[in-house]
Amino acid sequence: MPLRSYKPTSPGRRAMTRSTFEEITTSEPYKPLLEPQKRASGRNNQGRLTVRHRGAGEKTHYRRIDFKRDKHGVPARIATVEYDPNRSARIGLLHYRDGEKRYMLLPHGLRVGDVVVSGSSAEARVGNALPIANIPLGTTIHNLELIPGRGGQIVRSAGAAAQLLAKEGEYAQVRLPSGEVRKISIRCMATVGQVGNLDHENQNLGKAGRARHMGQRPEVRGVVMNPRDHPHGGGEGKSPTGMPPKTPWGAPAMGYRTRRARTGALIVRSRRRK
Repeated sequence: MPLRSYKPTSPGRRAMTRSTFEEITTSEPYKPLLEPQKRASGRNNQGRLTVRHRGAGEKTHYRRIDFKRDKHGVPARIATVEYDPNRSARIGLLHYRDGEKRYMLLPHGLRVGDVVVSGSSAEARVGNALPIANIPLGTTIHNLELIPGRGGQIVRSAGAAAQLLAKEGEYAQVRLPSGEVRKISIRCMATVGQVGNLDHENQNLGKAGRARHMGQRPEVRGVVMNPRDHPHGGGEGKSPTGMPPKTPWGAPAMGYRTRRARTGALIVRSRRRK
């Protein structure tokens, strides 16, 4: 999945890079697995703006992805590799032996025609999903569950991978892409391998218009605002913030813990530890 560059016919083209999409085998998604998707544009269920700099963008349909991989013991063949506008990873359409069709996150190294299976009796091969208790130590995994049966919640973006380090009692220790080591129940499911589309992080949008197509609106720096609009605003000419970095509402912007989940007891090594 290499990247392609362009002749510098314009300033926007000069630095632009994008995927060659050579792994994509079809441009038509499987319609029974599509859902209409209303663009929230950063608003909550009350219509209030809760996330800034989002809006507009190209219309998309949601692809229903099988994050649970709960069809145990039934082999499935990868029929197509498709682009998903809702995520950085590629997705694959699975044709199960009993006729059912589902989407899955496509691991690196899988191609059309490969067969995958899930369940406790599955072999620990790339693309197979099985409980952490049955995965050998040192294996690279992704699409991890945090609660058994809920479906994969972490390590799902392009190029992401976690590593199974140890097992002790009812918990296993897993090193996440952030460097954090945390305990996860050995009954949780995980998929073997690394998420595909490894070059996603190396792409350069090249121009502001391409970001707008993706639903990203312009972001104005606080230091160029007025004091009434941002704590960093004001001053003559280019001036420093004069304070530790703050959000527009005065909350600390760096080094301030924002994690709500009370899972500290399950964290073995912090992602902030050097």
